[in-house]
Amino acid sequence: MLPVRGRNGRAAGLARVLGVRTAWTCVGDGEFFCPGCGGDRNYQRLTGRRRLTLVGVPVLPRGGTGPVVECAACRRHFGTDVLDHPTTVRFSAMLRDAVHTVALAVLAAGDTCSRAALETAAAAVRAAGFDGCTEEQLAALVEALAADTGRVHGEPCGAGLAIELHEALDPLAPHLAPAGREAVLLRGARIALADGPYTPAERDVLATVGAALTICAQDVKRLLEAARTPS
Repeated sequence: MLPVRGRNGRAAGLARVLGVRTAWTCVGDGEFFCPGCGGDRNYQRLTGRRRLTLVGVPVLPRGGTGPVVECAACRRHFGTDVLDHPTTVRFSAMLRDAVHTVALAVLAAGDTCSRAALETAAAAVRAAGFDGCTEEQLAALVEALAADTGRVHGEPCGAGLAIELHEALDPLAPHLAPAGREAVLLRGARIALADGPYTPAERDVLATVGAALTICAQDVKRLLEAARTPS
């Protein structure tokens, strides 16, 4: 006597006869941060056309699918929003440029570019990735910034400087954890404190930095006070 096939058996048999196949077409490529691999990888951007198959032969169109991003290494597919995350190289460059901009803004807000403030700023910028940054280079950039904008030391954060800070920090903030955003603000605070207490102009610049990093005003105040206490 032949065995009776159950519901699962019939479903398995039907799956061998009928199926859906997707034909992928590459519409772009590049480099991205692969969440599957955990690092920078090449990718292909794919769109697909689905077809119903009968014993493996495509017979009826079932519409389009995608687009998706396929990692060239692990071959996993991801939504295209994964491309919004910067690569490791790009993220490092964004962080480096952000710290550099914050350092210049804080130095420009100080009453004078003291040696202590310049040394602290140069150390912060080098730690962020500008290995060859020197105190002399920063001093020259601050003077060039003042000459270009007509700004003098000790003034509050003007519209032009605020725009530069937001341009450097706004794209970075969504990709930093809260501790990372606070660390950027604290670097600026330590530069301001290197030659004495905060000036009103330095506080104004640091408040702008905090806002661009999406740190609430209350937390900005707390962090600026914490920076004044030696660790």
